[in-house]
Amino acid sequence: MTRLRVEFTTEPFDLDEAPAHALVAREIVEGAALDAVDVGPFGNTAEGGAEAVLDAVQRLLRESLEAGATRVSLQVNVLGEDEA
Repeated sequence: MTRLRVEFTTEPFDLDEAPAHALVAREIVEGAALDAVDVGPFGNTAEGGAEAVLDAVQRLLRESLEAGATRVSLQVNVLGEDEA
């Protein structure tokens, strides 16, 4: 199975309190079947199998925009194949 890494940010930023769209995005990646999740104030990364990452990205885009994000920046990288 192909492994992917997604790196993403949602905007607008609020340094005083995490906005609703950022909290939604965090909940999605932390609740997905991903590994190596790293959530931070200026960027987030997660890795996993291709299907799990792509499912999480779809939810992240839809739900963070619905929660008030005005911009979602993301990058998806192919890491290779899982060793079975």
